[in-house]
Amino acid sequence: MAELYRADVLVSCLHGRSPELVSALKQELDRRGLAGEVKVVETGCRGFCTMGPVLTIQPNGIFYTDVQLADVPEIVEETLVKGRAVQRLLYKEPATRKVIPNYDAIPFYSKQMRIVLRNCGMIDPQSIDEYIAVGGYEALGKVLSSMTPEQVIAEVQKSGLRGRGGAGFATGRKWEHTRKAAGEVKYVIANGDEGDPGAFMDRALMEGDPYAVLEGLTIGGFAVGTQQGYIYVRDEYPLAVQNLRSAIDRAHEYGLLGSDVLGSGFDFDIRIVRGAGAFVCGESSALMQSLEGKVGEPRAKHVHATDRGLWDRPSCLNNVETWANIPPIMNKGGEWFASIGTERSKGTKAFCLVGKVRNPGLIEVPMGITLREIVDDIGGGPPKGREIKAVQTGGPSGGCIPASMLDLPVDYESLTEAGSMMGSGGMIVMDDRTCMVDIARYFIDFLKDESCGKCSTCREGIKRMLEILTNISAGLGKPGDIEVLESLAKTVQLASLCGLGKSAPNPVLSTLHYFREEYEKHIAEQFCPAGVCRALIAYQVVAEKCKGCGLCIKACPQEGISGTARQPHAIDQVKCIQCGACFEVCRLDAIQVVPRSAVTVGSNGGNGYKPVREVVR
Repeated sequence: MAELYRADVLVSCLHGRSPELVSALKQELDRRGLAGEVKVVETGCRGFCTMGPVLTIQPNGIFYTDVQLADVPEIVEETLVKGRAVQRLLYKEPATRKVIPNYDAIPFYSKQMRIVLRNCGMIDPQSIDEYIAVGGYEALGKVLSSMTPEQVIAEVQKSGLRGRGGAGFATGRKWEHTRKAAGEVKYVIANGDEGDPGAFMDRALMEGDPYAVLEGLTIGGFAVGTQQGYIYVRDEYPLAVQNLRSAIDRAHEYGLLGSDVLGSGFDFDIRIVRGAGAFVCGESSALMQSLEGKVGEPRAKHVHATDRGLWDRPSCLNNVETWANIPPIMNKGGEWFASIGTERSKGTKAFCLVGKVRNPGLIEVPMGITLREIVDDIGGGPPKGREIKAVQTGGPSGGCIPASMLDLPVDYESLTEAGSMMGSGGMIVMDDRTCMVDIARYFIDFLKDESCGKCSTCREGIKRMLEILTNISAGLGKPGDIEVLESLAKTVQLASLCGLGKSAPNPVLSTLHYFREEYEKHIAEQFCPAGVCRALIAYQVVAEKCKGCGLCIKACPQEGISGTARQPHAIDQVKCIQCGACFEVCRLDAIQVVPRSAVTVGSNGGNGYKPVREVVR
């Protein structure tokens, strides 16, 4: 029988910042004789990355942020002994400094709807007892005791659940096709190969709530008629692999995996396969090739995995987030899930909100919420003094949506119409210091390295797009480059074999569509308006604004700024490497970004300059 405690201290979002925090809490509780009354658990991700390490003390829901080792004795004394909150550790609303003691009232959480992430950060991910205590495996028990496979599939179809891995295919239809496919041997597969830069939704789920993935996969195995499931996990996720393996072992012990699951006569088992980290293996057919021990390369789409997938057997592949949605759908019904979201995009979606927002982190929101609500209400808006320029959704193959479209609803259809896509859930916010040409170049460079090279349009087309973008960023762009780039991107989009190649041009096409004038300035005016492309910019002191404070002199790594106290300083254009350190520290806007061609080098290396065509800061 599990031990009973009067309080749980849930520790999360350590990120290596205070690795000894859990052991320090346990030691202090032991010293105070409270080890048998209070349980300390390192849980999965709570999502509030900038506030970590965070402590949630249950059952009263007190939420502490930025907890340090020195805070441990006070937390134990005040909260766990005397029952009082430590005011200085509670979350404070940035604008008003109002104290918010409970996490569910914090704006970052209040607009979220956590279905998939319901247990992350709230239970011990290695404890099957805690998972069962919060309703885990009720869905599997219900399915095996009172439902037929056809009824399970019908409920999933009624829910409107679509694949959360990027393509958005109807989950129920995929299950139905797999069940009806010829052959007795079939497979269900969970895709945990999360390759998008800056994305960690699947990782957080597998680390923080592995039993939800196992339960959903087991229900799916019953529905499609298979005895074997696989979870394909990136090799870079060792903790996810560890927690999944531990969960599989415990599930076997409890009769929830293996032969005769829950005495129902249904046999089912799960194996973990570690991927080598190839981005292309996020594509379904390439993933299955990798599962078979072959090189991960896509194959033609006229062969459907539901008919001939893994080892040429009918196979049902879904993202781990999709599988984790299944238990709550079985418990609460398809109609409940379908009541959330939009007409064609049902339920919620997990996103990694990163980039130029005050509250980056892992979030889960109902479909149909607007980008503005995500960026401003949940993300807290851009850093002080900055403005949002664009939001990129869908990972490296997604598109960049301009700030003028922030009221766009987040659903499959709306994002696609805007030139982007849902993808697996990456969401990068960019401010006015972001160069859209450089952004396109960065993602195309990533996709060039990740292309499997099987088809020439993807292999050579992406390489050529990168060459053009690199030249434009380096000041070597020429008239006609934009048109060639656009034509090439459309060709790659149309003629590539798999989803990676077909979606790879999205960063180029979306930035050309919404930010074409930036490309034109890079070529025609040899200037990067955002001040990012170093070959096209220079930094210049505005004498009337400079008060000679000396901050820029201290910040310059090249010792390229001179001047005396209270007198205007000067930048040596020979020594300047356009790093922007002086610009970042100047508090008076006395340093401006100007076109490289507008600045000349005087005999003393000072601020000699030609007439400036344009000043952007």
